[in-house]
Amino acid sequence: MEFANRLYQLRSQRSLTQIELGERLGLSGVSIANYEAGRRMPSYDILIAVASFFNVSIDYLVGRTDTPYDIS
Repeated sequence: MEFANRLYQLRSQRSLTQIELGERLGLSGVSIANYEAGRRMPSYDILIAVASFFNVSIDYLVGRTDTPYDIS
């Protein structure tokens, strides 16, 4: 469920609607709503697209770290 919360927070910080984010990622607003509600989990390709769009690591998106950026 961490992905759902992180996606919502990142989207809200940019003042994007679910539809706007979906359009930018080539998805529907319904898909974004399902991810944020925890009803669905994205594929690996979509995780990469979300991480790239928000400039955060996949580990951050899925809750493996609380550091949004890779600081290696």
